[in-house]
Amino acid sequence: MATLRQEALKMVQNRERVTAVAPSSKISDYFGSQVFTLAEMKESLAPSVYSKISNAIEKGGKIDKNTADEVASAVKTWALSKGVTHYTHWFQPLTGSTAEKHDTFFDANAGIEKFKGSALVQQEPDASSFPNGGIRSTFEARGYTAWDPTSPIFIFDKTLCIPTIFVAFTGEALDYKTPLLKSIEAVNNAAVTTCQLFDRNVRKITPSLGVEQEYFVIDRGLFATRPDLIMAGRTVFGHNPARGQQLDDHYFGSIPTRVKDFMQDFEVEALRLGIPVSTRHNEVAPGQFEVAPLFEEINKATDHNQLLMDLMTKVAEKHHLKVLFHEKPFAGLNGSGKHNNWSLITDTGVNLFQPSNSARENLQFLTFLVATIKAVHDYDDLLRASIASAGNDWRLGANEAPPAIISVFLGSTLTSVLNELEENGELKIEKGENMYMKLGISKIPEIILDNTDRNRTSPFAFTGNKFEFRAVGSHANVAGPMAVLNVIVADTLKTFNADVKNEMGKGKEKKIAIVNVLRKYIKETKRIRFEGDGYSEEWAEEAQKRGLSNLKSTPFALDVFKTDKSKDLFARHKIFNHLELDARHEIMLENYIMKVQIESRVMGDLALNHIIPTAVNYQNKLIENAKGLKELGLDNDAAVETIKEISGHLESIKTNINQMTDARRRLNKISDIEEKAKGYSTDVKDAFFDKIRYSVDKLELLVDDEYWPLVKYREMLFLK
Repeated sequence: MATLRQEALKMVQNRERVTAVAPSSKISDYFGSQVFTLAEMKESLAPSVYSKISNAIEKGGKIDKNTADEVASAVKTWALSKGVTHYTHWFQPLTGSTAEKHDTFFDANAGIEKFKGSALVQQEPDASSFPNGGIRSTFEARGYTAWDPTSPIFIFDKTLCIPTIFVAFTGEALDYKTPLLKSIEAVNNAAVTTCQLFDRNVRKITPSLGVEQEYFVIDRGLFATRPDLIMAGRTVFGHNPARGQQLDDHYFGSIPTRVKDFMQDFEVEALRLGIPVSTRHNEVAPGQFEVAPLFEEINKATDHNQLLMDLMTKVAEKHHLKVLFHEKPFAGLNGSGKHNNWSLITDTGVNLFQPSNSARENLQFLTFLVATIKAVHDYDDLLRASIASAGNDWRLGANEAPPAIISVFLGSTLTSVLNELEENGELKIEKGENMYMKLGISKIPEIILDNTDRNRTSPFAFTGNKFEFRAVGSHANVAGPMAVLNVIVADTLKTFNADVKNEMGKGKEKKIAIVNVLRKYIKETKRIRFEGDGYSEEWAEEAQKRGLSNLKSTPFALDVFKTDKSKDLFARHKIFNHLELDARHEIMLENYIMKVQIESRVMGDLALNHIIPTAVNYQNKLIENAKGLKELGLDNDAAVETIKEISGHLESIKTNINQMTDARRRLNKISDIEEKAKGYSTDVKDAFFDKIRYSVDKLELLVDDEYWPLVKYREMLFLK
């Protein structure tokens, strides 16, 4: 057996268990202990200062210098009491991960710990060193991080972390948080106006989010033997094991001991950080798992998801494990998604997607339901682009994740309600008649969840009191797609408000005006609603007839960012100006190119330096054996056939790698980034990846297991 693989497998067998120890048997004793919460603020700040901070958090009020100094002093005292020595602005640049630069509280000149309000509120990282889409030249380095008081300060790895936005010197957003915060304000403004058609007491609406995070776990030693996992995050080669997920025996099964210890450990740390993790279980594929928190305000939920991924990665090291967040680390097995459960909550405590027994509330529910459907209908390609990445392309439409075709699933109960509403003729409300009964609105059950099945093949499904956006990739920063969802719903609600006002201007009573607009929207958006199997070929054909896009590759999906419709949408709601949107488009294309480029290079390196030499050596042994058999007068036909088969695969690998390298060289000379990205999709990934993989995976079956250099799927997935 190849030495490195052999040593790694021995290491797995001899791993010692690392158990997790909670600070207390009661979670409530330590939940949020590493967070500078509002309760901490109230206890440590003067009432007038606390009032200004809570006003900034709740209503977006400004924080003056004196207030910032008071908060900084209180935060420093709290952090020092917990053994913290450094602080950092914690932000989310367009790299896809978080960023931080640690500074010490200790002032060597003064001989004391210092932390001023100016350091709390603002810092200056190098804006040209992060992805910026040409907004900042190399010599134009200045950028700013600025404190986001709506997301709590926390302690991570003995460092005080201050959540911040990240913008260029000239003001353009260079992160995920800034547009998310703007989109929250946009949907709040539009939704409040809509809500006040039903309840004048509503003053604020907050998007709520619960993120179900899927991931794989493998032994760290096995991970270290796979250059493709290290470099690309996924296995570019590897034959499916005889047993994969076909027995359906992993989902919700007993969690392996080492993995459970790891889960318990990271959950303790997550709870200390105020992340309300509540669910853990085995997912469908062997080695695949899921963690899910309770619902939170969307900005906090986004920060918590980014923090949770970082936390899981670090805790896994302690347990000699490796967490894989790539959307498709193993071919032929379920990929990993990040199911985003989204809803809108009023400051009066009402979930706008929760049906009830009240006719008025159900009309309000239908309004927000239909408006969201229309938003997805009108901006389906933009929603698809928001989840586009090289990793997610491997997952979408692979018959274990939602297809790349965007559609909305409602279930039979709501579908029948909308159909009845659409088909209802001219409304003639006479004395004593109940308009809502006529419309079937009152037939909506109080609890919708159990009146319809779930549809895991739908990318955007209504699931009782929320919409579940299932198509988001496991590695993605959810702020990207959720900002898009917020803004398209905001835009649709704004249009709805204008349409209702127009109807009322024609003399229609308010409720009649609302119903008329809803009926119009239902008729206009029928093509986006689909209740069947999203995996089926029949749906792909039907979707094409309906005029729905099936954009399977990221560079082509991203074309929507160039349209006037998208540019005007983001500018209208002050999310992105045209420069910022063009920059985002360029950054996403650059990222795609680099990801595919890295994978193609890894394939070449593994094939030329690991697979081919191993196969040739084994082939030579077979040749010697075949000669020996022939000299003895024995049948050597099987050996000869195997030798020929190996030769054919070796020739195919070498030819395809050479051609792929030539294609890459040609594409690297192209200056137009869009043309280059599309070329990498069609002329590199689509043209060669599957061909090369096919031959390598066949060689894995032909070459003696003792000689094969790469840790196999069966070993990575089943050895814990």
